[in-house]
Amino acid sequence: MRIQFTLYIFIIILSQNLTCNGQNLPDSTRTFRIETNDGNIYTGWIISDNETVLVFKTLNLGEIRIPHPDIKSQIELKGIKEVGGKIWLPNPQSARYFWAPNGYGLEQGSSYYQNNWILFNQVSVGVTNDFSLGAGVLPLFLFSGASTPVWIVPKFSIPVVKNEFNIGIGAFLGTVLGEKTGMFGLVYGTTTFGTRDQNISLGLAYGFDQGEWMNVPVFNFSGMIRYSPKSYFITEDYVISAGGDMIFLLSVGGRSIIRNIGIDYSLWIPCGSGSEFVAIPFLGVTVPIGKKK
Repeated sequence: MRIQFTLYIFIIILSQNLTCNGQNLPDSTRTFRIETNDGNIYTGWIISDNETVLVFKTLNLGEIRIPHPDIKSQIELKGIKEVGGKIWLPNPQSARYFWAPNGYGLEQGSSYYQNNWILFNQVSVGVTNDFSLGAGVLPLFLFSGASTPVWIVPKFSIPVVKNEFNIGIGAFLGTVLGEKTGMFGLVYGTTTFGTRDQNISLGLAYGFDQGEWMNVPVFNFSGMIRYSPKSYFITEDYVISAGGDMIFLLSVGGRSIIRNIGIDYSLWIPCGSGSEFVAIPFLGVTVPIGKKK
């Protein structure tokens, strides 16, 4: 009887120790991004959490303790992966290249502000996972009240094979405030092969102006390769027919993510019969403004 009672007590103590030890192991299946009030950002796993302090396991700093009053935000990250011992967060700008869209869409509830060379301004919102809407302006009214182009950009994304093959269909619909010029823009379709981090896209677009359509479409080839947690190689290229001539507009550059802000940079090279070599620099900034779950 004493032996049975002793074994019973031993099993209870052992189970309690295993439970306590289990609480100290991070759940590597759930990764969190924590931002503190002093601006630091940590990515890792929660070891334990109580009313006063959060014990957090990071890849670079190891185990840290963060008092709850110091936590500004705590977000569970989805779709992350570990490459070479480093965490690769989801691509925050996976739905487009520099200008051209691809077959992927914005996630529902996410939004961003895009600015290229100061004048190009656009805000895009993920209405659903498969439909997004953008609106933009060139604020030329700041220069002696000049006429100002404005536009909207609806886009539908169709996932044919998840994370492998997507189709994008959309339009760029614009007008010029202060002028009776009617509507201008284009409609497009694009097919994207690959993941959000590594992909290529083939697309075409028909432009129109005041009800008249182009006779020949504009062809587009674009590609994106992610080569580090926060760096991407991007190319965006066009074939344009104008006045019987064929013009190739090539670009090569990349994107760097600084905190959550995307910095785009590239050189654009127009090529055609008899054209001289010119490389036009491009610089753009993308800032997330929506709360992404």
